[in-house]
Amino acid sequence: MPHDYLAPQTAQDLSRRALSRRGLERLDLLLLSLEALDYNGGEALVWMSEHLGFQDLFPNRVELWKSRCHNPLRRNTRRGVLNSTESDALIRILCGMADRLYPLVRSLLSQAEAPELLAQRWEIFHERLSELVRERMNLRRGGVQKLLNREQGMAQCRQLIQALALGSGAGGFDRLKASLLDAAA
Repeated sequence: MPHDYLAPQTAQDLSRRALSRRGLERLDLLLLSLEALDYNGGEALVWMSEHLGFQDLFPNRVELWKSRCHNPLRRNTRRGVLNSTESDALIRILCGMADRLYPLVRSLLSQAEAPELLAQRWEIFHERLSELVRERMNLRRGGVQKLLNREQGMAQCRQLIQALALGSGAGGFDRLKASLLDAAA
């Protein structure tokens, strides 16, 4: 009798799966969030790529940018699917940057801070992220408009920061990869 359930997937099976459209959108938004946290974020992503040994995949900032342009929300988008090697490298870069910026991420998620200070930090982050979104994304897309909307955008900002926290530390790559592969996430 055939089974109607799927066998649990191993980490190796997960690493071979390509990201869905939604996964690509989230991955690029998470990278954009890192750039919003670090004013030299674009340069830091290139440095992290080199530091992690991805010079063959991303020999320069243009190749790194091209791989991020698979996000359908971008103004300039590339057709096709980002292969699993490139997406895994981007996730590893993201996790490395999340580790590096964890004190900032933690300060945004901290409940021990004064509410006024916390609100001010979130406002600064949301404004910086909104600037980057206006600069790089297709403003006619519903997902982009939702991110730029005051209430919906702040809720999405919180989800992005929580995802960055999820990607930091030991096991961050596996947690983040599973999250990006989850269609409902």
